[in-house]
Amino acid sequence: MADTATTTSAAAASPANASTDAPPFQLGKPRFQQTSFYGRFRHFLDIIDPRTLFVTEKRLREAVQLLEDYKHGTLRPGVTNEQLWSAQKIKQAILHPDTNEKIFMPFRMSGYIPFGTPIVVGLLLPNQTLASTVFWQWLNQSHNACVNYANRNATKPSPASKFIQGYLGAVISAVSIAVGLNVLVQKANKFTPATRLLVQRFVPFPAVASANICNVVLMRYGELEEGIDVLDADGNLVGSSKIAARHALLETALTRVVLPMPILVLPPIVMSMLEKLAGAQCRQAACGEAWFCLGGGAGE
Repeated sequence: MADTATTTSAAAASPANASTDAPPFQLGKPRFQQTSFYGRFRHFLDIIDPRTLFVTEKRLREAVQLLEDYKHGTLRPGVTNEQLWSAQKIKQAILHPDTNEKIFMPFRMSGYIPFGTPIVVGLLLPNQTLASTVFWQWLNQSHNACVNYANRNATKPSPASKFIQGYLGAVISAVSIAVGLNVLVQKANKFTPATRLLVQRFVPFPAVASANICNVVLMRYGELEEGIDVLDADGNLVGSSKIAARHALLETALTRVVLPMPILVLPPIVMSMLEKLAGAQCRQAACGEAWFCLGGGAGE
């Protein structure tokens, strides 16, 4: 019966009615092929698309109803594949797949960039005090913890103590490393002021990376003891493996180190290059009145 309903719905959203760019709709499946890097890249762009933050309650209900009609084979004629893909994108961006409840806007995957960017800016602010360093590291890890919890796998209940343990571990490690490195840099008498500033700009990265690793280990430590399910090529369960759990945990931890690099490593490098370029321009323009040039001034 379900196959008949799906076939009927697929016929309603036939290629004749679909836009030329949209592939045939598949309920619950990614729109873009996951066998290529480009397809996976476009899939994740869809997931983090901030435009879904502005979807109204009415539009959300319409999207959910459209997918229900498709599922039960009652789709009205003329609905295109593009409309179905758009409806699924909206539902997946706003509603939790297991609980079917709305995810609080700042903690949705589509809200990670717009709500996380101010925090990253705060982490990279120059000449931070001890209080500001602690505040931004705490805020960053709090935001990460809320995003992880809001998008958790809710099919199997997990004790709240695990999330609290991971959160506290991430906050303590991030704050400790950030504060410790800043203190060490300040006490490094051999550093010139310019070198000290450059090193301080890179402090957020090891703090965030170490906190991410700590969070992963604390949250998933049970997998190392119990192992994780292993499936064959057909998706059948063949057993549980601690070795697979170690590999999964290691790879996850490595990704948590690599992912913050573009936003916490590249900006300090770019800023350093711009300052050197500005300094060179000032020296070239030095004429006794060059105090107004970018980055300070040769005449200061």
